Amino acid sequence: MKVKVDQDLCIACGVCIDLCPEVFDWNGQGLSHAKVEEVPAELESCVKEAMESCPVNAIKEI
Repeated sequence: MKVKVDQDLCIACGVCIDLCPEVFDWNGQGLSHAKVEEVPAELESCVKEAMESCPVNAIKEI
């Protein structure tokens, strides 16, 4: 599984980082980004929860 945070949609609420800090982090512009190329299988449920919890649906599976 691969994910991307749409930088045009992200409002920097931090929910994804709180839920799954192993995958998401702040970038230099103060927005969230996926810090891993490929999501490890054991973190997929955490990433899916972050996707569902994003208030602007900025996290997309690619």
